[in-house]
Amino acid sequence: MMGLRLPGATRRGWDIPPGRHVELPGRGTTFIRDVAGPTPKAPTVVLLHGLGASGALNWFSTFGPLSRHFRVIAIDHRGHAHGLRTSSRFRLADCADDVAALADELGIARFVAAGYSMGGPIAQLVWHRHPDKVDGLVLCATSRNFRGRWRERLQFAGLGLLVAGLRVAPRGAMQEVVEQLPLDVPDERWALAELRSHDIRMVLEAAETLGRFSSREWIGEIDVPVSVVVTADDRLVPARRQVRLAQEIPSAVIHVVDGTHLVAGHDPERFADTVVEACELVSRRSAKARRRRARLRSVE
Repeated sequence: MMGLRLPGATRRGWDIPPGRHVELPGRGTTFIRDVAGPTPKAPTVVLLHGLGASGALNWFSTFGPLSRHFRVIAIDHRGHAHGLRTSSRFRLADCADDVAALADELGIARFVAAGYSMGGPIAQLVWHRHPDKVDGLVLCATSRNFRGRWRERLQFAGLGLLVAGLRVAPRGAMQEVVEQLPLDVPDERWALAELRSHDIRMVLEAAETLGRFSSREWIGEIDVPVSVVVTADDRLVPARRQVRLAQEIPSAVIHVVDGTHLVAGHDPERFADTVVEACELVSRRSAKARRRRARLRSVE
């Protein structure tokens, strides 16, 4: 277990759970933070973080509010923070398969996959590759297509380079940079430590891979409840692309949160409220669909 004792988080009511490593047979060792739900039968939400972040950095404000309704699991993706290390090239499909393997290892039959930015394509791929495991999707600040305008692709490449710079720059200099960012995080030193624990090669490969992602050919086939959380002032993944994602999914419902691509750090409480609303809606719709299918089977 890797516990977090951050006074700033405690004062704000941000319950960041301890983390642990989990061996995925035939794949490697991943890292998760796992919070029990209100009852043993509570549905599960698996949180998938964005490029250059970690499970805790991306979702720190949501663990407590979500755990009132769900079992909550956040994974560190390959090459990010404490996540799985491999000599293989970074692939979003491998991240999706890691999530499915994790569910098998933890004995979770089905779950809601909630992805932020890069976590959005991973969530989409979890459904595409393992549809029998997915009850619903919550897609935040993300898109169906990252092969956009050259400026947008350049921004993602630049984000990868920024993360690489945080990993190799002198600690004191980067501490000053993090402290000057308009982010409301539990502890700047902890946040910097998370950022500096990435594997540079894999994060740079993740940025390049994300820039080539597209689910355009199959996104309309998604047949589970979906909530799309649109970050209204986003310049990295413009709101128009997020809305287009929702328009391409027949079951999608849009939730709007005022903020930029970094709203999870700029306005953590507002972000958490919207994520909880989106996850609850998906869970209710999924349960309703299961009851409807059960009634139809009983008639047959």
